[in-house]
Amino acid sequence: MFFLKISRINKLFKAFSMAFWLFGAAHTMAVIEIAPLSSAELEARYRLLIEELRCPKCQNQNLSDSDSPIAADLREQIRVLLEDGKSDEEVVAYLVDRYGDFVRYRPAVQTNTLVLWFAPAAFVVLALIAVLLVVRGHQRAKNRTMALSLEEQRRLDSLLSSPSKSGDEHL
Repeated sequence: MFFLKISRINKLFKAFSMAFWLFGAAHTMAVIEIAPLSSAELEARYRLLIEELRCPKCQNQNLSDSDSPIAADLREQIRVLLEDGKSDEEVVAYLVDRYGDFVRYRPAVQTNTLVLWFAPAAFVVLALIAVLLVVRGHQRAKNRTMALSLEEQRRLDSLLSSPSKSGDEHL
C-alpha cells in the first residue's frame, strides 16, 4: 500500500516536471527576429524605443520582451518609421495616437496623469504628517499630569507615609 502511494507521488512529480520543462523550453524558443536597420544610429534608437514602449496586449512587458503578434507588428512599424526619417518623439506620438498613453512606461505629465505623478509624493507627505501628529500626541500625553483631588492626595500621602509589611493591605 505504501509502495503504491510512493509510485503515485513519483508519477505526479514526473508529470509536473515534464510540464515545467515543456513550458520552459517553449518560452526559451520564443525568439524575436530583428532585421538590421540601415545604420548603427537607427539601430540604437530602435533598441531604446522598443525598450521604452509597452506592449498593448502584454501590459507589463516592453516591446522588446513581448512575443505577441501585436508587439511584432509594432516593432516593424517602429522600424519603418525610423527608416522613413521620423524622430523618436514622432514615433512615440504615432503610437500614443493609436494606443493611448498606455504604451508609454513613463507617461507624460498631463492633466489626466497628474494623480499618477504626484499621488506618491502626496501619500508620503500625509504619512509624515500622521506620524508627526501621533508622536506629538504621545508627547503631550506624557507631559500632561493629572491633578489629584484633595481626598486622593490625602489617601496617597497616607499610603506613602505609613509603613506596611506587604504594601497590599491598603489596596
